[in-house]
Amino acid sequence: MELKKTEKLEHSVVSLTIEITKDEFEAAKDKAFKKAGKNITVPGFRKGKAPRKMIEKLYGEGVFFEEAFNIVYPEAMDMAVKEAGIEPVGRADVDLGEDAPEGGLSIIAKVPVEPEVELGEYKGVEAEKETVKVPAADVKAELNRLAERNARTETVDRKAKKNDTVDIDFEGFVDGVAFEGGKAEHHELTLGSGSFIPGFEDQLIGCKAGDEKDVVVTFPAEYHAKELAGKEAVFKCKVHKVEQTILPEIDDEFAKDVSETCETLEDLKKEITERLKTERQTAADHDFEEKVLDAVIANMKADIPEAMFESQIDSIVQDFGYRIQMQGMQLEQYLKMNNMDVQTFRGLFREQAERQVKVRLALQKVAALENIAISDKDLDEEYGKLAEQYGMEVDKIKAAVGADALTGDLKISRALELLTKNAKAKKKTASKKKADGGEGESEE
Repeated sequence: MELKKTEKLEHSVVSLTIEITKDEFEAAKDKAFKKAGKNITVPGFRKGKAPRKMIEKLYGEGVFFEEAFNIVYPEAMDMAVKEAGIEPVGRADVDLGEDAPEGGLSIIAKVPVEPEVELGEYKGVEAEKETVKVPAADVKAELNRLAERNARTETVDRKAKKNDTVDIDFEGFVDGVAFEGGKAEHHELTLGSGSFIPGFEDQLIGCKAGDEKDVVVTFPAEYHAKELAGKEAVFKCKVHKVEQTILPEIDDEFAKDVSETCETLEDLKKEITERLKTERQTAADHDFEEKVLDAVIANMKADIPEAMFESQIDSIVQDFGYRIQMQGMQLEQYLKMNNMDVQTFRGLFREQAERQVKVRLALQKVAALENIAISDKDLDEEYGKLAEQYGMEVDKIKAAVGADALTGDLKISRALELLTKNAKAKKKTASKKKADGGEGESEE
């Protein structure tokens, strides 16, 4: 077998013309015959005992062609890829060419490869970065949330008010007929929480333990159960008890109760301030990185093959499938529930996949241009971190994550560090902040 021709096509596809000699393909046919011939019946012969020529005469010269092609193709492609010096990034589109000399076989494989990447200016790009602040109002709001989480309830002998919790039995009827899923006993409902159909909770305000009440509501037109959407329903309710929520006093004792390290309320406020500041700084740094990457790939030129996008979509869909499987659902069930076919579902991730591919190509190019290298010591340290993170032995981590893959990831990580370190941060303009839901603030 021989690589006869290499040709670069558009969209980073390389066409490889490979010739298989007659003897090589005949040898592949013999292997195919030995593999498949044992299952073929020919009159006058015991099953699997007929000679190859007799089978070909009876079923046609091409009876073993497909199996023989599948045998010879992998070896031919490995040879051609090495000879051409390319690294495929997806499955080749394969056709048969014109017959090779002396009855051989000609294969034309169009192979997607990583594109040539050209970057514009990548050092010192400008990107907006949020200035992290923690106003006193945010600290107060967090204190109030902590108080709510540490609140206690007590039963009261009075009429229910908004924010009280009622223990109720209920059963729903539409046109006098009970419907599925509309019945519960001793259900705890916080009035004003908005967890029930609009109007339901308001009608229980003023009820006390022992009261029975018919609550009349109309299901929303877009209600998930189509048989109930837009219909009026009557819920027969019985109130067993009313509980009020008692919030703790936000003082030094409260600080000691909710924190293992704080002795006073002022200590707690400082702790909350630092935590919020850290969280917001992390978010701001990540957002800045993403904006820097957007600026870099906006100036990048690369004729990216479709196979790279499709492969990335495959990875995203596979990851999504694993995550919902952890929740006890198969991807097929999810698609059916959401009335989607596979192609429509894959289309949801197209934009995300395109960006991820472009970002990786850009960072790989930065790593190459900056001669970023990863030492054996760097690899060992990273394997150690991964082992600690996943609670596994280093040898098992090494078996699961190859050195080449980890080296590539570390180069990309360092390329990103280089980009963000050299990028120029600018404050958000007033109009931009308002659009993001924050307060307008002029740029300095």
